[in-house]
Amino acid sequence: MFTGITNTDNSKTTILIRLMVGAVFLSEGIQKFLFPDALGVGRFIKIGIIYPEFFAPFVGVVEIVGGLLLLVGLLTRVASVFLFIDICVAIITTKFPMLHTSFWTFAHEARVDFCMFIGSMFLLIKGGGYCSVDFNQKKTGKRKSVR
Repeated sequence: MFTGITNTDNSKTTILIRLMVGAVFLSEGIQKFLFPDALGVGRFIKIGIIYPEFFAPFVGVVEIVGGLLLLVGLLTRVASVFLFIDICVAIITTKFPMLHTSFWTFAHEARVDFCMFIGSMFLLIKGGGYCSVDFNQKKTGKRKSVR
């Protein structure tokens, strides 16, 4: 079962997507703690998230841990699932309301979110690639079956 989760191909270029998505999520997660009024609890209160004192730090930890896992390529698919859910909620709660203003305002403000959406989806489908801990475990860590 564990090998199915860490299964990946040998693509050497997947690291570019992993670095981009991982670095952005890591940075955003850290900022939720550095700037709680603007990006953490205060922001969650402003956009109407229930239990903001719980969910803002929770989302910050998900983004930090998920971003770090992507950067090293460990449990890439698992991290991608959590980050994909995270970015879907972010788009729905913070970007879709902008559509009543204008499509172009929405498109401008949502550009990074959609890159994270597509990047997370890509990593969920492809896995960590050649330059990842997941790939190296597959290569060297064959388990013996116990009967």
